[in-house]
Amino acid sequence: MLLDVEESQLVLVDYQARLIPALFDAPQVMSNAVRLARLAALMQVPTVLLEQSPDRLGPTSEPLLEATQALAAGRLLRGLQKTHFSGVEDGLSELLRPPVKPAGGNARSLPKHLQKPSQEQNLRPSIVLAGCEAHVCLMQTALGLLEDEFEVWVVTDACSSRTERNRDAAFDRLASAGAELLTTEMVAFEWLRHADHPQFRAVQALIK
Repeated sequence: MLLDVEESQLVLVDYQARLIPALFDAPQVMSNAVRLARLAALMQVPTVLLEQSPDRLGPTSEPLLEATQALAAGRLLRGLQKTHFSGVEDGLSELLRPPVKPAGGNARSLPKHLQKPSQEQNLRPSIVLAGCEAHVCLMQTALGLLEDEFEVWVVTDACSSRTERNRDAAFDRLASAGAELLTTEMVAFEWLRHADHPQFRAVQALIK
């Protein structure tokens, strides 16, 4: 099963100024987070930016904020501040689902398929997830999304913890729980699917 750009949403978890310097392999992780944000803008993928208690951990790191400007300009960016480690506990699932539009007119006179909420028609169920710390906020958010019946795709090279061991333990647990593990380049080329895509050269430049 490949990742489908038309069914994808991107969630970036807690890339905050006071946390990033303590992370294992922080420069590479931040570089890939920036790439994901720019890829999402090129491919028109709705994106949610999470922040854990920003009064304590600071705002999102400046390079990532700059990379999300194009998403914000295209009205593809939403933010969610949280106090729970899992973003799901603070309303992430509701943010990722389109609002339910009740069927109009006289419900009794409508066919059955029109009497049901049309939410499923616009749902993007594939959540591309990256962030930190991998074994805390990222993992708990991912498990919550799986429980809420989303597909979860964790971008491993854009995730980190303060130690490599904690990061890798999170990946093992998430894979066992049913999350798909992939890399930034895998996201890019699965969203593209072919070299004739109009954004191919722009995406290729980001990867290089």
